[in-house]
Amino acid sequence: MAKEPKEINYSEVTPQVRRLAKKSVAQPIPQKLYTQYKVNRGLRDLKGNGVLTGLTNISEVTAKKVVDGVEMPADGKLYYRGIDVEDIVRGFLSEGRFGFEETTYLLLFGELPNKPQLDEFKALLHTYCSLPPKFTRDIIMKAPSKDMMNALSRSTLMLYYYDDNADDISIPNVLRQCLQLIARFPLLAVYGYHAYNHYEKDQSLVIHQPDHSLSVAENILHILRPDQQYTELEARILDLSLVLHAEHGGGNNSSFTVHVVSSSGTDTYSAMAAALGSLKGPKHGGANIRVSRMMEDLKENVPNWNAGGNIHEDAVADYLQKLLDKQAFDKAGLIYGIGHAVYSLSDPRAVVFENFVQRLSAAKGREEEYNLYAAVARLAPQLIASERTMYKGVSANIDFYSGFVYDLLDLPMELYTPIFAISRISGWSAHRIEELSQSSRIIRPAYKSVLPRREYVPLQGRE
Repeated sequence: MAKEPKEINYSEVTPQVRRLAKKSVAQPIPQKLYTQYKVNRGLRDLKGNGVLTGLTNISEVTAKKVVDGVEMPADGKLYYRGIDVEDIVRGFLSEGRFGFEETTYLLLFGELPNKPQLDEFKALLHTYCSLPPKFTRDIIMKAPSKDMMNALSRSTLMLYYYDDNADDISIPNVLRQCLQLIARFPLLAVYGYHAYNHYEKDQSLVIHQPDHSLSVAENILHILRPDQQYTELEARILDLSLVLHAEHGGGNNSSFTVHVVSSSGTDTYSAMAAALGSLKGPKHGGANIRVSRMMEDLKENVPNWNAGGNIHEDAVADYLQKLLDKQAFDKAGLIYGIGHAVYSLSDPRAVVFENFVQRLSAAKGREEEYNLYAAVARLAPQLIASERTMYKGVSANIDFYSGFVYDLLDLPMELYTPIFAISRISGWSAHRIEELSQSSRIIRPAYKSVLPRREYVPLQGRE
């Protein structure tokens, strides 16, 4: 009688694969060779400054000032199309408006819209805020993923097959595709989460249609929550988060990915899927999840962090020191959410965000946790500066607060990074259009081989 074929676990790393892995792992290249050939690893110099690889009209990030001819660290600034993002936020908040839609318009077209232009733009986004017939059932529901960023990437790529002009990279067609993706990303992300929540976690399945009278931020809460209820403060803070995450210069990893991939002449859906793959990484869009988990670990391992209603700063500082000494949390030696590749003394997005974080935590009855975050934001830079050579200052970045905000908004952690993508696709779209408009050359940097050349050995002569 024939033996039953052995069931194969394709997710298992077998002993054979482990043996092959030992052969495939590259030998580390000596650091002295990077110095010898003047290679800026990570496209950053020894002081952390980014290597100039392109020019952009979309946004600017600054964190320095020149004093007597010498560059000095300064409070960070972020400009969208030359306009200070703090002024943008102040403007729409003072007029009682939601700001993400006009921010998207500004990033795409270079100017703030007047009221008729803004109304027309919102109406266009609402027109595009729907998925192709049966897409939700056939693509999202039939193959739920445990990772929402992978689900979002798959859905984005699948939209290629529903587009009769998918490969047309003329600017009008690319703009049409980008506007559709901007409008559809909230549906793809939230419906993907609902599918996961139902099929993987056995929860009730509720799918709400978007309300075209609502802003993007309101619609996210509207289609996410089973009861469709939310407060004005919740919607406005989510809208603020979308505005602050919408763009951050062409050098951030995912936007640079858009430039690189777009320069090859590929389609919009592939370019955006590549950007999503970049953003998923814990060193980029997934950073706020690391912050949230680190803070939970702090609360578990420092039981007296809130002694008598006051933050026990000595105990918190001891825990932070253990993080730096690789003795706590993931033992990586990092305090997540503190420091940034560009910003030094302050991250303007975090500065804007902090006031609203405090208001929301008070409304939710969680002021003690806010005080803990504030204490960490104050203590961590002092500890880092006391034991590390600093070319620039460090401060809390927006990722330090955004995970806490999303928790206060009762957003599931699975959607933290997709919310980032819902926002950042506005910037990605602007960068894709800029790349296609400005250049016909494929981006192709150089890598120098440092392996000596060898002779080919016939099979019979190999050991």
